[in-house]
Amino acid sequence: VQLQASGGGSVQPGGSLRLSCAASGSISSISAMGWYRQAPVNQRELVAQIGLGGRETYADSVKGRFTISRDNAKNTWYLQMNNLSPEDTAVYSCFADIKPYGNDRYQTTWGQGTLVTVSS
Repeated sequence: VQLQASGGGSVQPGGSLRLSCAASGSISSISAMGWYRQAPVNQRELVAQIGLGGRETYADSVKGRFTISRDNAKNTWYLQMNNLSPEDTAVYSCFADIKPYGNDRYQTTWGQGTLVTVSS
């Protein structure tokens, strides 16, 4: 099972970006999907998470600006980031709790990080 993240880049303050993460491999089920981020001087932060039933959780710092969504048919989830500020600059990593075929447990799987830079 692998996760492939995409969509990072550079944007000016107030701009938008959309991150995507796609899971591939022998996947029976995916429960939680989400994103962490880490800036050079900050601790890793859970940015957003969406459960199997669609329940969304956000860090206080991104509420009202970021939206997480999922496409179960494609094993893909998205993070729409609006009104970005320099404080959002970080490496964003996607994760998911995945149950592979032949396994009765969910395992947390990580994708590679994608850099988001917000600067004028």
